[in-house]
Amino acid sequence: MRPVISVEHLTKRYELGVIGTGSLTRDLERWWARARGQPDPYSRIGQKDAFRLAGQSILALDDVSFRVEQGEALGIIGRNGAGKSTLLKILSRVTAPSSGVVKVKGRIGSLLEVGTGFHPELTGRENIYLNGAILGMKKAEVARKFDEIVDFSGIEKFIDTPVKRYSSGMYVRLAFAVAAHLDPEILVVDEVLAVGDAEFQKKCLGKMGNVASEEGRTVLFVSHNMAAIQQLCTKSILMNSGRLELAGDSLKVVKKYLASNEEMAAEKKHAILARNEQENFQLSRVFFADETGSTQNSFMSGETITIHLEIESETIFRGLIVTIGINDENGTRLTVLHSDLSGVPLQVTGKHTVVTCNIPNLLLLPGKYYLDIKIYRGKDVLLWVPNAKTLFVEPGNILKSGKLPPKEWGGFFVLDNQWQASEKTTR
Repeated sequence: MRPVISVEHLTKRYELGVIGTGSLTRDLERWWARARGQPDPYSRIGQKDAFRLAGQSILALDDVSFRVEQGEALGIIGRNGAGKSTLLKILSRVTAPSSGVVKVKGRIGSLLEVGTGFHPELTGRENIYLNGAILGMKKAEVARKFDEIVDFSGIEKFIDTPVKRYSSGMYVRLAFAVAAHLDPEILVVDEVLAVGDAEFQKKCLGKMGNVASEEGRTVLFVSHNMAAIQQLCTKSILMNSGRLELAGDSLKVVKKYLASNEEMAAEKKHAILARNEQENFQLSRVFFADETGSTQNSFMSGETITIHLEIESETIFRGLIVTIGINDENGTRLTVLHSDLSGVPLQVTGKHTVVTCNIPNLLLLPGKYYLDIKIYRGKDVLLWVPNAKTLFVEPGNILKSGKLPPKEWGGFFVLDNQWQASEKTTR
């Protein structure tokens, strides 16, 4: 099958420093000031000297190559500054690449930033027709879609109001409705959906799913919501510092992203060390691993997680008991994992011992949690380490619907459940 989007060795370089003032006279004054070693007369208050930045550059995209097939929904993930938005702007022809080849087959409907493609002085109605004209559609074609667009956006009362008076949420509602309903072959959506409320985000995800699976159109979706990425996209790419780090199955790419997040990197630098000097007994390290054995600090709801405790001792200890308390950010105890209650006797028989606790199905809702660790010999506490480790839980597709209970409902756990309604039969 011929790809709808083909990107080969794409590079985008931004030059830093003096670009221009918009006036030849001012540019000459800048040049004369620089020649005399004086500061830039048109620099903004608090701004670093732009002359010093001249000649420097940054690579927003560095040799990126990938392909997208027709009808495919591709997730694009990565940390802030990874190059995701720059990539979408080049694909949407908002900006040009420094080098490389980009081939796009079909019309593109883009939702990159709040207000992109809208004229602030025009009404919502006028902007719908304007966007249709930009996409090359006839007025009659847009008119046929008009009622559907307005109904989806939910802003019927304000459709004849200039969009400069819209809130950011209203802007996004109308912009997404226009982008999704005016029949572009390729729909490009950036993280801008985060501006909308939870119900509208759900509605948008459903529409994007229909666009890809039922209508055979292509979707490029940037999001920091990993559950949404997994629900909508079968394939994803991971961007890191302008480079394409990984491409493939969404679950695989998401796990790679979570494993490399910044919180994990920061915590790795500070290994936990707690020691009982009297017993020559110490807990040297605590870390988490996924079902493949890869170390990471972030997991998705529903994933398998193994907690590893590395113990060092000069003495043989038998009948040890380890408890791991899981607390929320306010210090509220949510549950305790207890080795003795599991009926597993633990012992330290060498200088280096690893105690593991496996959780086959992490039922915690998204959030930040802290682990308290206690190690007993009988009733005596050998070590007690409050807040020994931080666990980050990300949204996961545990209910197979891409949805999770919102925070305002309260609670900390999600239980897998199945529902059914059937007609009662009489005998």
